[in-house]
Amino acid sequence: MFILSNFLLAIAKILNIALSLYMWIIIARAVISWVNPDPFNPIVRFLNNITEPVLYPVRRRIPLFLGGMDFSPILVILAIIFLQTFLVQSLYQLASHIR
Repeated sequence: MFILSNFLLAIAKILNIALSLYMWIIIARAVISWVNPDPFNPIVRFLNNITEPVLYPVRRRIPLFLGGMDFSPILVILAIIFLQTFLVQSLYQLASHIR
């Protein structure tokens, strides 16, 4: 059973790192959007291509535009924090109970 435990620990760590990285990418996109970036810049295009598939459905379902501000990045970051707290910690605890 230690193999399954180690597998779950590895999945939890990779998931935690991926969620943290994606959260920082969303933060970078939000900060860059404040300065009216060049849409042809490769970094701006990368950030838009990576984050738009997640942010667009949130904007479509919950249109929160107050004073011209888009609150969808905040909602996605809160969802990421929830996943890190609930899912990743649950995987860690499940792996520790299997041992």
